[in-house]
Amino acid sequence: MKHLAVFCGSSNGASDVYGEGAVQLGKELAKQEITLIYGGASVGMMGSVANAVLENDGQVIGVIPEMLEDREISHPNLTKLFVVQSMHERKAKMAELADGFIALPGGPGTLEEFMEVFTWAQLGEHQKPCGLLNINHYYDPLVSFFNHMADEQFLDEKYRSMALVDSSPQHLIEKFYTYQPPAVKTYIKKIKHR
Repeated sequence: MKHLAVFCGSSNGASDVYGEGAVQLGKELAKQEITLIYGGASVGMMGSVANAVLENDGQVIGVIPEMLEDREISHPNLTKLFVVQSMHERKAKMAELADGFIALPGGPGTLEEFMEVFTWAQLGEHQKPCGLLNINHYYDPLVSFFNHMADEQFLDEKYRSMALVDSSPQHLIEKFYTYQPPAVKTYIKKIKHR
């Protein structure tokens, strides 16, 4: 595990606990010499995790679309910054560079980014681990919804546990090292010959 993409917002959230969690993740990435791949901004949760990695002598690669470079204020001190044309290019570049994906608490954009890579994993587009850093129980409703999807048979049982969840950055990353991707989903059924 050399590069982890972290999805997170340009806001700080309602409680200091979210920023503190982002800092803890950043410190853990630097400690384990894992390069942070993230959205390239210097504000909000994005700024918190990037600053924590950099302050602990870690490596940070940012990927930011031109349209957000000024709005989200691209981070001036990154190891490397890619400026791309669109959000689609941002997500594709982050996915290309990353060995796994972590979602910190965030808004609809963070959730959309996580759900896309989770879906890609389910379809066999990649076999990289996808995790939720469940700071302050933020993702409890999403975990409950995944359970509801599985109970209602809209999410195959073997994919229910594909989203790795932990409140500790260290423990979540440990789960990444032991992650075994499930078999790829298929709709073809074998015909039994008599």
